[in-house]
Amino acid sequence: MLSALLGVGGAVITTPAVRALGAPPIDAVGSTVPAILPGAIAGTLRYAREGLVDWRAALGLGLSGAVFAVGGALCTTLVDARLLMLATAALMLWSGLTVVRGATRAQPPAESISGAADDGPLDGPFDGIEASETDRAFIESPVSGTTRPPHHHLGLLGTLGAASGFVAGLLGVGGGIVMVPMLTGPLRAPMKTAVASSLVAVAIFSVPALITHAALGNIDWRYALPLMIGVVPGARVGSRITVGSSDRTIRLLFGSLILVLAVVYGGSELRSLLA
Repeated sequence: MLSALLGVGGAVITTPAVRALGAPPIDAVGSTVPAILPGAIAGTLRYAREGLVDWRAALGLGLSGAVFAVGGALCTTLVDARLLMLATAALMLWSGLTVVRGATRAQPPAESISGAADDGPLDGPFDGIEASETDRAFIESPVSGTTRPPHHHLGLLGTLGAASGFVAGLLGVGGGIVMVPMLTGPLRAPMKTAVASSLVAVAIFSVPALITHAALGNIDWRYALPLMIGVVPGARVGSRITVGSSDRTIRLLFGSLILVLAVVYGGSELRSLLA
């Protein structure tokens, strides 16, 4: 549910959970990867029907990330798995703080969006661009409740995708924990679009990460198979919640949950490392 709700692979929840069930650190990293793909696909289908996926961004992120996900997975053999657990906690902390900051910023005045109803140029990041009837309908869509994302350069998307893919392969997470804060922050995408597009990219580069972790023997299927079964109905519920919620609500849900997990998970792993 949280995978589709927040646009992440779900492993930010399942990795610490599998670890708490007694799995060795490297198995906790690898065993959560098989569940990422079915969960991401289930959530993406709903977002695509609602028109929330920015396909240019999603494919740019996903294709570049797929290559680097393999490199990240291969690097798991070179690093102490306990340090990978701590790195996951630190990444969660950064991600949660970034998104919560975005939710607490002052919201733009209503007229900055509604003003697009005139026949003149669009406001904000679309200054000077004449909008068609279709464009304005999308911008003011009651489903998305927010403005259309900017048109990003493929090189920028490729760089972000590569970083996200490497992190996904290395830490066994979906990569959305990196992509969502970047899409909603520096790249100024609406939260719902960021969640939907991130989930598509997550689905793409989970495939090579899965193949690599399986080849390395990092997957304990006793954990992986139940996760794969459970994520599909959960993802359908999560995507439905996101579609019906405001961008600010999704930001606060994402940030607050990730922050709590980062503190609890990081503290537990740090005690284990120092023991």
